[in-house]
Amino acid sequence: MAKSFNQAIVMGNLTRDPELRTTPGGQSVASFAVATNRSWQDGSTGERKEAVEYHEIVAWGKLGELAAQYLGKGRKVMVVGRLQTQSWEKDGVKRQRTEIVASDINFLDRPGDAPAGGAEGAAAAASGPAPKAKSGDVVVEDLDGDEQVNLDDIPF
Repeated sequence: MAKSFNQAIVMGNLTRDPELRTTPGGQSVASFAVATNRSWQDGSTGERKEAVEYHEIVAWGKLGELAAQYLGKGRKVMVVGRLQTQSWEKDGVKRQRTEIVASDINFLDRPGDAPAGGAEGAAAAASGPAPKAKSGDVVVEDLDGDEQVNLDDIPF
């Protein structure tokens, strides 16, 4: 019997800040969209063309909480997950939506690198120096040597 495989990997920019909700059972879930771009040269005209695809992302539990806390519009990410299609009927019309249920999210830029309008850029700039670590915390010096990073604060 052949195995089946359902995995999606997208790398792009968030189109909006993640929206964090909680289910009635207490489970956290974040949703956001990632835009990916592709470009090609038209074979007949030689004209350069571009297209954008928008991918709906859902992240459950701690992963969703971390996405909502650290990501904002414009941030560059790589999302790994599985495709899932939701179907429903509204006003007699059948509808479908395919989304990526994230199993891993990699942040590909720093909060200050996000384009203007990203929530994280302004928050990072205004936050000032990092708080001092408590006794017993594992701490790593930043490469610049001016900031301490607590390993428990790193979301990945």
